[in-house]
Amino acid sequence: MKKALLLLLPLSLCTTSVFAQEDTEQEKKDYGKVYGSFESNSQWYLNDKERNIDHPEDPFRSNNYLYLNYQYKNWTAGVQAEAYEPNALLNYNPGFKGTNVGIYYLSYKSEKFDATAGYFYEQFGSGLLLRAWEDRSLGINTALRGGRVVYRPSDNVRLTALYGQQRTGFDVAKGKIYGFDSDFNLDKLLSFEESDLSVGLTYVGRYEKTYITNPNFDELTNAFAGRVNFIHGSFYASGEYNYKQKDAVVDLQNKINNDFIKPGSAVLLNLGYSANGLGIDATFRRIENMSFLSEREPSIVNAESTSLNFNDKVLNFVPALTKQHHSNLANIYVYQAQAKVDFQGADIMKAGETGGQIDIFYDIAPETALGGKYGTNIGINVSSWYNLPGSYRLAPSEYDTKFFGVGEKYYSDYNLEVKKKLSENWHTGFYYVNQFYNKQWLQGGEKVKTNIVAAEATYNFSPSKSIRVEGEHMWADADFKNWAGGTVELNLNDKYSFYVWDIINYGNDDESKRNHYYNFGGAYRIGASRLAVNYGRQRGGLVCVGGVCRFVPESTGFSLSLSTAF
Repeated sequence: MKKALLLLLPLSLCTTSVFAQEDTEQEKKDYGKVYGSFESNSQWYLNDKERNIDHPEDPFRSNNYLYLNYQYKNWTAGVQAEAYEPNALLNYNPGFKGTNVGIYYLSYKSEKFDATAGYFYEQFGSGLLLRAWEDRSLGINTALRGGRVVYRPSDNVRLTALYGQQRTGFDVAKGKIYGFDSDFNLDKLLSFEESDLSVGLTYVGRYEKTYITNPNFDELTNAFAGRVNFIHGSFYASGEYNYKQKDAVVDLQNKINNDFIKPGSAVLLNLGYSANGLGIDATFRRIENMSFLSEREPSIVNAESTSLNFNDKVLNFVPALTKQHHSNLANIYVYQAQAKVDFQGADIMKAGETGGQIDIFYDIAPETALGGKYGTNIGINVSSWYNLPGSYRLAPSEYDTKFFGVGEKYYSDYNLEVKKKLSENWHTGFYYVNQFYNKQWLQGGEKVKTNIVAAEATYNFSPSKSIRVEGEHMWADADFKNWAGGTVELNLNDKYSFYVWDIINYGNDDESKRNHYYNFGGAYRIGASRLAVNYGRQRGGLVCVGGVCRFVPESTGFSLSLSTAF
């Protein structure tokens, strides 16, 4: 397979155009086109005596992806070769090992018809029932291998049917996935001229044989969803309801319990308004027992983790609905959505989550007392998440939740940001974040309250040359206690950029853990290619992208990233 990669690589570097001459005119023959991308992320792990870290047995590790596509008229074929050599980066899905073909597909697309055989990505609605997707930084690839047909009889109707098995590593899971989704735009039918209205219906089924004799659940688990979206002028609203039929709940030993059978449900509501410099967006979500896996029981990786720790064999998409901070310190305590039933003991029993998030944006007009010459941008974000209220029993396991109300508080994040342009060259920003993190219920540990302040200033020497400086501080009443940090970023032009940042846990009660976590590096960009080099310390914990997280261990070393598209 490695030899096959070497043969494929030249295709990623160039394409060929062929011309033929007919009579006195040159006409370009249609031989189709080749396009794709290449990405390589490597790290050399080093010993760090100050933090008592020994590098792994294979200190050099690399994740590599070569994605090639060939399109000819209505047909497209593609393949993604992946190499994790000599091993994948630390704490990636252990199924990603060695060199092999990760995905392949063949598709045909016309004005009304779209068919795919092989691997494909898909999302129904918000993804609370089904999302097959890839995120390489998180080590996620949940593509389905099978077939999908999309039919668009008109501009107002879209119908999708699929069948497949979910990718896990370089293999597929045992469960067989069936799906149907529909989207209907009702604007023309209802003669709406200033409003948009659409509805959708979804079905997802997972069939998996069980080893349990006389199971109290069906081997085919059916799930249904309905959604509606409405827009009128500056106002928009959407709602979605998802239901998963009764199925066995996974216990603390990661085994299904034939005497603990529960349905699942999810409600998602979103409202918003945007006009005249004011934007308001509010989201409410209630989730109960919505762990939906392509195999009922997660695979055991070691004594401390299962496939769930790597977002493996997960059919649906349940991101945390909280603000995605760019501050290093505000990302120490990040929230992961609590979608599954989790009975850890008599004191901690969870059935899901309920809560919401509100964003308010306001642009103060320029040439006013508060706006100044260039105006001022203000953003307020509030989010709070709780366990479902109700009655819980550990043995035999049982619960009865209430739809309204809240239970034990998991997490909250209240934050304010103010951005101000002082001149044509100077831009400033101020940030305040107040967080509550119930580590006792979410990870095991102490409940933590934090207050974070950060300030940044950017000076533009020219449209492509700038420097940004940021300082930040966290006050925390427990766990790691106080932190401080700073960042400097320099963009020389549209090709070269450099950075250095450091955070220090100076308030840790354990003086031996009052460590610096420093990083510095740079990047070079040309066209669709980017090369980045970095050296520094990785703070152990959760790394999140779009509300989905991966745990990374503490480490020190060099990293090299290369990406290009063609």
